[in-house]
Amino acid sequence: KMENKVGIYGMRTYSFHGCLEAEARVGSLYSTDVEVETDFLQAARKDELAGTVDYGRIADIVRAEMAVRSRLIENVAWRIYSAVKKEFPRTGKVTVRVSKLAPPVEGQAEKATVEISD
Repeated sequence: KMENKVGIYGMRTYSFHGCLEAEARVGSLYSTDVEVETDFLQAARKDELAGTVDYGRIADIVRAEMAVRSRLIENVAWRIYSAVKKEFPRTGKVTVRVSKLAPPVEGQAEKATVEISD
């Protein structure tokens, strides 16, 4: 059995997540990855979008959920994961990674990341 994946990686959004009041006011840059295991062999053979997972639709979900403020990026990742599973119920494993770029921590960090998958 072939293993097929559709994903969108490094999707940048400017959002207002975080526990600190300043994060809610100022916002931060985020990067999101979503990967979906799916059998797209028929779509590949027929060259038709109907038989695969539309990464444009995944991008829509990411944008919509990143626009809803949360204190925790774990909550954002869960909402994206849940929305993707609902939109594409016949898929296999779904993995969502949400990263806050340059998080407000002591010292310097490139990003803080959470990942959820089944």
